[in-house]
Amino acid sequence: MHILNNQNSIANHYLAELRDASVQKDRMRFRKNMERLGEILAYEISKTLPYKKRVISGPFGDIQTDLLTEQPVIISILRAAVPFYQGVLNFFDKAESGFVGAYRVENDEKNEAIEISLNYLAAPSLQDRTVIIVDPMLATGKSFVKSIQHLVANGTPKQIEIASVIAAPEGVAYIKQNLGLPHRFWTVALDEKLNSQSYIIPGLGDAGDLAFGPKL
Repeated sequence: MHILNNQNSIANHYLAELRDASVQKDRMRFRKNMERLGEILAYEISKTLPYKKRVISGPFGDIQTDLLTEQPVIISILRAAVPFYQGVLNFFDKAESGFVGAYRVENDEKNEAIEISLNYLAAPSLQDRTVIIVDPMLATGKSFVKSIQHLVANGTPKQIEIASVIAAPEGVAYIKQNLGLPHRFWTVALDEKLNSQSYIIPGLGDAGDLAFGPKL
């Protein structure tokens, strides 16, 4: 598991602003910081992808360099992932993309298991592809697993990269136990826990609402 805030970097500044209640009032800055962290994680993920030597012809001669053999497929979990996804897409700018509309079904009963509903899915073929699934908040992990279970109807990926801004240990454990495909975790921070309503503590609040405004 790759956790960026285990070491000092500018990513910690962007994450601090995402968490700061006074800065969160600036939606444009919130979205921009999500985008920046998407770019940083995309750069880190890019180090693990396959490359091949190519000859590039420049104005003063040729040079051999290593270039990606293929672009990954980027899957965005709507709606909170949109600015985070854009950051990843900025770096993998020739990548194909897919979109999943997944949301938590609110339950009035205490101690009821969290349910995830999918109401939209559009994706290219995933067969033998590297797939990056982006969702800023990895809480219970159920939206990731359910999304992947539906996505494999479009082919079985050779590798799944799970990218989040903040993750909870419970969600990471759930994915490890329930996802039977090769996968790795990439997150800026692994937080303490989930609370009784399955929200990440300390987390940052509702990323979708902070980016785009409250939903009805």
